[in-house]
Amino acid sequence: MSTANLTRTETRRRSRHIDGVKYLVHLNLLRAEDMDVDTFETVTTIEFDATTAATWVDFIGAAVDEVTVNGTDCQVDYDGARIQLIGLTEHNTVRIRARGRYSRSGEGLHRFVDPADDSVYLYTQYEPADARRVFANFEQPDLKASFTLTVTAPSTWTVLSNRAGVTDDTVTTFAPTLPISTYITAVAAGPYHGVESSWTRGELTVPLGAYCRASLAEHFDAEDIFDITKRGLDFFHDKFDYPYPFGKYDQIFVPEYNLGAMENPGLVTFTESYVFRSAATEAQYEGRANTILHEMAHMWFGDLVTMQWWDDLWLKESFADYMGAYASAEATRFTDAWVSFANRRKAWAYLQDQLPTTHPIVADITDLEAAKLNFDGITYAKGASVLKQLGAFVGADAFFASSRNYFRTHAYGNTTLTDLLTEMSTASGRDLDTWAAAWLQTTGVSTLSYTGDAIEQTDPRPHRIAVGLYNLDEDGNLTRTHRRELDITEARTPVDFDDAALVLLNDDDLTYAKIRFDERSTATVRAHLDRIVDPLARGLVWSALWNSTRDGELSPLEYIDIATRFAPNEPKIGLLSAVTANVAYTLEHYLPEDLRDEPTRQWLQASWAQLQSSEPGSDAQLVWARAVASTAPLDDFLAEDLRSLLDGTLTIAGLRLDPDLRWAFWLALAATGHATTDDLDRELASDDTSSGRTAHTAASTAIPDAAVKASAWSAVTEREDISNDVLDAFITGFGAGHRPDLTQPYDVRYFESISSLWTSRSIEIARRIVVRLFPQQSSTDTADAWLADHEWAPAALRRLVIEQRDHLARSLRVQARLG
Repeated sequence: MSTANLTRTETRRRSRHIDGVKYLVHLNLLRAEDMDVDTFETVTTIEFDATTAATWVDFIGAAVDEVTVNGTDCQVDYDGARIQLIGLTEHNTVRIRARGRYSRSGEGLHRFVDPADDSVYLYTQYEPADARRVFANFEQPDLKASFTLTVTAPSTWTVLSNRAGVTDDTVTTFAPTLPISTYITAVAAGPYHGVESSWTRGELTVPLGAYCRASLAEHFDAEDIFDITKRGLDFFHDKFDYPYPFGKYDQIFVPEYNLGAMENPGLVTFTESYVFRSAATEAQYEGRANTILHEMAHMWFGDLVTMQWWDDLWLKESFADYMGAYASAEATRFTDAWVSFANRRKAWAYLQDQLPTTHPIVADITDLEAAKLNFDGITYAKGASVLKQLGAFVGADAFFASSRNYFRTHAYGNTTLTDLLTEMSTASGRDLDTWAAAWLQTTGVSTLSYTGDAIEQTDPRPHRIAVGLYNLDEDGNLTRTHRRELDITEARTPVDFDDAALVLLNDDDLTYAKIRFDERSTATVRAHLDRIVDPLARGLVWSALWNSTRDGELSPLEYIDIATRFAPNEPKIGLLSAVTANVAYTLEHYLPEDLRDEPTRQWLQASWAQLQSSEPGSDAQLVWARAVASTAPLDDFLAEDLRSLLDGTLTIAGLRLDPDLRWAFWLALAATGHATTDDLDRELASDDTSSGRTAHTAASTAIPDAAVKASAWSAVTEREDISNDVLDAFITGFGAGHRPDLTQPYDVRYFESISSLWTSRSIEIARRIVVRLFPQQSSTDTADAWLADHEWAPAALRRLVIEQRDHLARSLRVQARLG
């Protein structure tokens, strides 16, 4: 369906001829509870001005039944993605009656049946261009409009949208929105559990709502969500000096969600994995708070002021990512949020920026498929890192002053990079063109190294960095004794530092760069990493070690050894979680087959020991339990102990064997051949929830049996009736346990099928299949051959294959270091 992939060129042409858009949308969802009915009626009335006699409206659905232009019925000209309009005049009213399809992919209007009580829930997800799956529209961000929505739904349901609504029996009518883009309109409907509150500042009162499925109500900690929300509203009103403009502020946590969250003004959607039905660490609460504040920042950066086209996606995502960490650190209990940002978010950016498909922060996005794939580590985390650097460069006062001017100047409009730089330059008095050219319009990450008398950098760029000099104090702790801040621009910058046990480049994480240690600093880290008192400095060291491992400079066996010795003493739970996850990845990807068994068993043994010795009920104990579960599919060393834990014959003080942890252990047992279908069915009987069913699918598919793998392969590649989450469960189980003897027979079939899958499936589902089923082979030859033979393939598909091929090549290079 090639016309579904809108291009930048044609949408720019359309926006030159279309203006003054208003929508009246009616959705009839009365039969949503009938699973035999897979469509819904959608009627859109669009008022707009035109300077062309013909254009098109976007819609992807089951059928278009009627098109009326200025009161005249027209022949329906619909190709499955576009409805052609002719006979337009200066002022137009177009009415389109159509049928949309309920989604199982998380795109458009997603329908979910809760196995706990058979209740049906609906919600929408549109970014970048799936509003057209629900109602006919001009699907591009620069044609902002007011939307008036009415929804017909069962009278017992809660129906929500961007604005407040009034319900009369089965019909809810919502107030018109302020001018917004199509992709941030939203609807949610079903028997949702809701909690209400409010936030007041001066004469402004914002009603607050928090919603989740009824079956999750007992786990829903709305008060903590409201606490973060109110702190965020306080923070952004102080910093932005522009009142929240969208009326109410509802937040809804929905099932089978493809993203972390989405910034629909007045109705922010979140993955319900943020409703913790099982034990959660403080790092998970921090992650939720960060996401809440990230989405709140979008109310200004993205919703109030929106990028003109997806080239400038960073104008909203980079700012929101930066503000999420900034507000967390300044306004909530998570005062060391920058530690998580430096260690986790920037790791995502460094990974993405070293792929052959890396792109500038300000990217060249030619079409919607390219836009879909650019919600990545560059647009989010690298952009946020660079904005953090910009804030240090121009100063916080100038940074926020320029933001305030930006909002006032461009409210309810669309912008480009130039608009932002103009405001930043005016507020700071600095010419930012050179900075933008160096950081926003280039690719790659610099690596900074200290050689004893100089700082050297690859890919030279201007950096403002701090250098920390650390020495052991009388208590044996590594503390910073001196700090130097300096600018470096060249490949080599001479420096003269005092003698120090550890020279930490980019201390305080001011710039975006990987770091390497000199010989003495390396020795200090190997001996005293856990004695570094400051958590940000410690996080930067952990990050440097991981980057060195990924780059093939530090032996993966040494990384595992350092983690084994120092992770047990890591008090920052977010750092501990990251290190244990990195070890699990190293064991599976960075060690050759013939060297994997002993390190895997040693790590399992160490993790099991920490699980037993950690403070009962602590976050650390939970992290070590998860570390066991993530590695146990690779080796059955702990199979007997895990079965004993699950059947209750073995107990560990303080360890709460909640459903999520139990399923993680069952998957490990299944992958190693120590769990049967009957075992898993009995576990499902005690947890017959949505999460329980997907976990059961994953564990059942992990059983090391050729017939099981064949069934999973068919489910993923042939069935279109399964949801996004169930698809993920099949893929997880298919690859669990690293059993190439069972999965390699499908390597050729993978490359034979991905082109047709890309064409037949939605981009979200196709992307999951292409990325997660990519074969982990002993060479890149098969992938190289596919790329050579498929130069004609869609650019987005080729990009995914190129990226997965590069991940495989990196793994093979790191393995070769041990050869």
